[in-house]
Amino acid sequence: MTSLPAIGRVIAVLGPTNTGKTHLALERMLGHRTGMIGFPLRLLARENYDRIVRLKGKGAVALLTGEEKIIPAHPSWFVCTVESMPLDRRVDFLAVDEIQLCADPDRGHVFTDRLLHARGQTETMFLGAETIKPLIRRLVPGVEFDTRPRFSQLSYTGEQKLQRLAPRSAVVAFSAADVYTLAELMRRQKGGAAVVLGALSPRTRNAQVGLYQAGEVDYLVATDAIGMGLNMDVDHVAFAGLRKFDGRVPRRLEASEVAQIAGRAGRHMNDGTFGTTGDIGPIDAEIVDAVEGHCFPPLQRLQWRNSALRFTSIAALQGALNRQPDRPGLIRARDADDQLVLAALAADPEIAARARSPERVRLLWDVCQIPDFRKTLAEQHSRLLGVIFGHLSGPDERLPADWLDRQIKRLDRIDGDLDTLIMRIANVRTWTYVSHRADWLTDAAGWQERSRAIEDRLSDALHDRLTQRFVDRRTTMLVRKLKGADALLSSVATDGQVLVEGHFIGNLRGFRFEADHAEGIHATRTVAAAASRALRPEIASRVAKVAAEPDAAFRLDEQGLILWQDNPVAGLTAGATPLRPAIALLPSDLIETAARDLLHRRLTAWLDGFLARGLTGLFAALDAALPGPARGLVFQLGEGLGSLPRRNAEAQIRSLVEADRRALARLDVRLGMESVFLPSLLKPASRSLRGLLWCLHRGLPVCAAPPAGAVTVPMAPGCPAGFYEAVGFRPLGGLAVRLDTLERFSAEIRHLARSGPFAASQAPSARFGLSPSDAGTILEALGYRPETGEQGLVYRMAPRRPSDHRPRRSERSETSPFAALRSLTRA
Repeated sequence: MTSLPAIGRVIAVLGPTNTGKTHLALERMLGHRTGMIGFPLRLLARENYDRIVRLKGKGAVALLTGEEKIIPAHPSWFVCTVESMPLDRRVDFLAVDEIQLCADPDRGHVFTDRLLHARGQTETMFLGAETIKPLIRRLVPGVEFDTRPRFSQLSYTGEQKLQRLAPRSAVVAFSAADVYTLAELMRRQKGGAAVVLGALSPRTRNAQVGLYQAGEVDYLVATDAIGMGLNMDVDHVAFAGLRKFDGRVPRRLEASEVAQIAGRAGRHMNDGTFGTTGDIGPIDAEIVDAVEGHCFPPLQRLQWRNSALRFTSIAALQGALNRQPDRPGLIRARDADDQLVLAALAADPEIAARARSPERVRLLWDVCQIPDFRKTLAEQHSRLLGVIFGHLSGPDERLPADWLDRQIKRLDRIDGDLDTLIMRIANVRTWTYVSHRADWLTDAAGWQERSRAIEDRLSDALHDRLTQRFVDRRTTMLVRKLKGADALLSSVATDGQVLVEGHFIGNLRGFRFEADHAEGIHATRTVAAAASRALRPEIASRVAKVAAEPDAAFRLDEQGLILWQDNPVAGLTAGATPLRPAIALLPSDLIETAARDLLHRRLTAWLDGFLARGLTGLFAALDAALPGPARGLVFQLGEGLGSLPRRNAEAQIRSLVEADRRALARLDVRLGMESVFLPSLLKPASRSLRGLLWCLHRGLPVCAAPPAGAVTVPMAPGCPAGFYEAVGFRPLGGLAVRLDTLERFSAEIRHLARSGPFAASQAPSARFGLSPSDAGTILEALGYRPETGEQGLVYRMAPRRPSDHRPRRSERSETSPFAALRSLTRA
């Protein structure tokens, strides 16, 4: 077999990636009156078609791929996939990109056919790697060579962990599962990544690359699909694996394959780097040297399949396909998918019976060339193509509209996970390809429009799913904005929700920012940085507002937190005395030192007034001009937060003279038989404040104060007895009794006991809101011994202990039942 004689000049422009070969070919083509260029990928063809349309207009250029055909009335230039090049059309200029794919086991025979037979009338240009140079020289007589150096340097940087990868890096794996795992990791550690898989539709792939190119993400995770046809601003390529499945067996990457992928790093004059992710080990030194030096072993043979086919019978067609090459440097390609489908269908007696004429054999071969976009089992694909051939070889020689409608309609759904959407897109691409065979169906244009619309919807849904799963849009947007010097657009809602550039990042509670949940430390730090920068004006405004607020704007909660606008801004901690707690502003990185000092002064002033109002009687007593013994007693009252057992102040009470007693009475200080206390501090609000101050001073959890109206409460487990003393209740035998009730009850009992033992039923428990059980507990705690007599249960005063106090007459009259009632009336 011989190649077609060259018509005009034939030139091979060879070199590594980033040498401007494609740009040169397009310039040369547009310099001719007519031209055609074949690309290895549909998306590359579409990208360059769009570029030429912008330069020359839609009427001047045609697009031909397996799934898309845009052919104006009189095009001057044709942009195609290599398989779809209309070689029967004469053009002045013809080019084929990535010509080294002649050696590809799956598609190589198509490229080899173009190398041997496709020519332009004036100029033919083959673009590719230098590895094919010896074979081109051998197979294409008179060919010229133009070797182009790479514009930028490509250097190996060794191993690097994923979390240390710099922005504008691409991570390459060799299976969809690995890509998904890496993309999830990049989302957590870097805010997200764009994803590129060979199974993505061109629309989805371009949308993902668009995310990366627009700077919405700084990282790309991909299969080796990025090695060809994607122009991106990548600075570094990190290999997460060095083995791939080539369709038959897993194998290590060859040096030329590493170079093709690594060559995505560096754009035009910007140098690029490549390496590994650190968990797979380094790349072999020999491969590194080859990639950096762009020096690879030459190809030894090219894949070839006979293109001079005979359609007289299925056997004749198969015989032509099986023909061996007769030129050195060529090897018969392994059976491609179309040939395998042909063999499967030929074994079907019904199909074989239908394909008995040259026209039917040619039709069968055309059907066999429908690509298996689904990459399903060969049997499934063969079965589908058998059905298609059955319809086309039937009486109508068309695909039935209702059958085609059912096939397409079931794919028009955007629900499901990533793999489901990818499979639907692959299925609809089959029908898009079929719809471009106008002789196979009625209203081909309508079916093309419908299948393309479904593919676009599915592709957009897939892009959205990928972005939702693998891109933290909030983090990536904030990172991008934080790199600039401009102020962040932010707002704080009345409920505290903080929006930055339209994204919710958390809540501002007082002066504390509560960040919304973020995945990974990178996202957490980004949200914190954005809040710090965006909330500065709001924090300054709030500080000024707090400084000018009246006291009524603040309140103290039951846990000792100072609230402003119902948000905690500070807390009370132990101070020098229980009545002088310290103020600690709640931690916040948003408040500067000067603002913190201003807040502290304002809150301190408020607290002083709040305590003075809440414990008015106690502070009045402490501030009063009293003589020594009375002053000492009041000092003890201050330490006890307004009450203390009488026995603890016996020495001071004995030292009081009548004038001291009158002065204390004017201050509402009661000298009871059981306690010394201020009745005004037994009110619920005062009790709660006293309990809070007592617990805070001792660094204890805050206990719940007795409820309003309670005269006795069971002592709660874990609540110290001192707490009940501090809130005006006396612990007695597991029961806490309010001091005024205890005084009045004990006075009545003393009066009752003067006549000797008394029945339990005589105790005035109900009058004081006491249950019989509580009254019994109090009586025993006060020293009355229960006995069983003729009257039933009676109580007898126990013998007085030497340490027991016997009050003077004046004290007895002061604490008589009637005096106690008068005191209660005055209170």
